[in-house]
Amino acid sequence: MVTRFLGSTLVWPILALLLLLVVNVVATPSFLNVRIQDGHLYGNVIDIARNSAPVLLVALGMTLVIATRGIDLSVGAIAAIAGAVACTRIVGAGDEAAVTTAIMACTWALAVCVVLGVWNGFLVSVLGIQPIIATLVLMVAGRGLAMLVTDGQITTVNNDTFSDLATGYVLGLPIASLIAVGMVVAAAIFTRRTALGMLIEAVGINPEASRLAGVRARTIIWTVYVFGGFCAGLAGLIIAANTNSVNANSLGLWIELDAILAVVIGGTALTGGRFSLAGTLVGALFITTLARTIPNVGIPSEANYLFKAVVVVAVCLLQSPRARAALRVRRPAVSKGNPV
Repeated sequence: MVTRFLGSTLVWPILALLLLLVVNVVATPSFLNVRIQDGHLYGNVIDIARNSAPVLLVALGMTLVIATRGIDLSVGAIAAIAGAVACTRIVGAGDEAAVTTAIMACTWALAVCVVLGVWNGFLVSVLGIQPIIATLVLMVAGRGLAMLVTDGQITTVNNDTFSDLATGYVLGLPIASLIAVGMVVAAAIFTRRTALGMLIEAVGINPEASRLAGVRARTIIWTVYVFGGFCAGLAGLIIAANTNSVNANSLGLWIELDAILAVVIGGTALTGGRFSLAGTLVGALFITTLARTIPNVGIPSEANYLFKAVVVVAVCLLQSPRARAALRVRRPAVSKGNPV
């Protein structure tokens, strides 16, 4: 029973997350305190939940892409394009502060991101280009496209509805967190309550065998890249709404690496096949909590990335069956001979 429990892919990420929380509580005893102010919840835990929304959204799409043996390096650029399109549309509207202006701007931005996801899916599933190369093209070109949309300028908007995506609350909870969790629930329903999840795993385990079995692998691969583009677009809107502005050169920069880390920490294998949406959720929370832990425990800013790398490597090693087997103390063999 204990062996099965420790062998679960979710156990070690959850334990690592709890350990980070314990470290923060030791450093700051009031770290887990949550207060109600103006009908909203405030506190470090609420901040972590809100700040993890962009990473969780990108990691959610990345999980399904990786499950098909793919990778999407363009999600950061897609997020920048989403922010650029939305902010540009808002600034160029007749009534910049109107609710309909924000809704139409976000709709246009997400539509563009879906088209970009279709493009990635076309390169990978139809033309047969390696995913890392196909998405690397948009990773580079996407930044240029976002800069083109904003004319290379930092675009600032004044629209309360748009800013509520990142800073607003519903029933006391951050809207950004509700959007991210809602997307996770929707993805879980479609992948675990329908045949879609099984088809994604089949394509990831053996694409040729799934094709011979009648699975339309091309359609499945196309679908996950479109979904990944949509999730990256949502993340880009939340990031832009957090500052009411967009800098196409830095928005979403390297978020794809945090997303991949969250997916791997959550237990989804980069070799494709089985995936864990719950694990991705825990991984995203772990990455965001780790970012909050570094300054809280007094780690020097110049050692931030080194500390983050060490912690991530340690968690990945704990998940590795071979590493755990090497660390496990073997019991001495008991002689089965007859007593004298």
